[in-house]
Amino acid sequence: MSVYTPVGQDELAAWLLPLELGELVDHAGIAAGIQNSNYFVTTARGRFVLTLFENLEPTALDFYLALQDRLAHSGLPCPQPLVDGEGRRWRPLAGKPAALLSCLPGAALDNATTGHCRIVGELLARLHQAAADMPDALPNPCGAAWRQQIGNSLLPQLSPEEAVLLADELAFQAAQDWTGLPRGVIHADLFRDNVLWDSHGQLSGVLDFYFAGEDVWLFDLAVVANDWCADDAALAALISGYTSVRPLVETERQAWPAMRRAAALRFWLLRLEVRHRPRLGEVVTIKNPDDFRQLLARFRLAPAALPR
Repeated sequence: MSVYTPVGQDELAAWLLPLELGELVDHAGIAAGIQNSNYFVTTARGRFVLTLFENLEPTALDFYLALQDRLAHSGLPCPQPLVDGEGRRWRPLAGKPAALLSCLPGAALDNATTGHCRIVGELLARLHQAAADMPDALPNPCGAAWRQQIGNSLLPQLSPEEAVLLADELAFQAAQDWTGLPRGVIHADLFRDNVLWDSHGQLSGVLDFYFAGEDVWLFDLAVVANDWCADDAALAALISGYTSVRPLVETERQAWPAMRRAAALRFWLLRLEVRHRPRLGEVVTIKNPDDFRQLLARFRLAPAALPR
């Protein structure tokens, strides 16, 4: 979450009227993340999160908001879009489509224990099951085709060493065939900063569904493992939590080493794109792509099997 599009107090107050939330008290930009403009909004009825979508088509936005609404109604701690009297989940604001969602309690973790990893594994499997038959699901916007296209376009802008690594990894990933793996809607960005925990250590919120889409479930699990699991014990706890809800099939276990590489590649490319093609904004977070380059290099040198 970042702020690319400024929103004035008066125009926001007018935009909020159909939601009947009382007087606008305050709004403040949120600096975390890299894709959309986000604000905390406080009204007489409480605190909410306003998101202005910088580059989304209406069809994609309809899907993302419907997905969050579905998951919230399924009992998962997801932000729920507020709906106006005409049933609209989003309306234009400051020239961009905008939605107001519930603000969930809690804070993100800097460091995760094995207990946290197990809980997140269970949550991820529940999310996959709840969204398994989501109608009109869109494909993963940063799926295999995106990785190949963006990767090839970035090659001329990289150092010779990075370009060699990227070209070789793109060739490796292009040779993978995951068409037979179990699939459905995935979150695709379930990093530690997108999960909230309350003061009692309970998982209280899952955020930022704007990379969600249909893909193989194992890719989602690899994304989580790459961010949450600092050692083998944490990875074992994550997998134990996940498989307690949805057991993995043997083909998923065989694909795991290559899938962890694909997940590392995805975020290396995403951050490289932001570094080399930055967008202007009032408050913009730029994350270091080198972390995922190093992670990818490690997985290439020392692939590891999925713990049982």
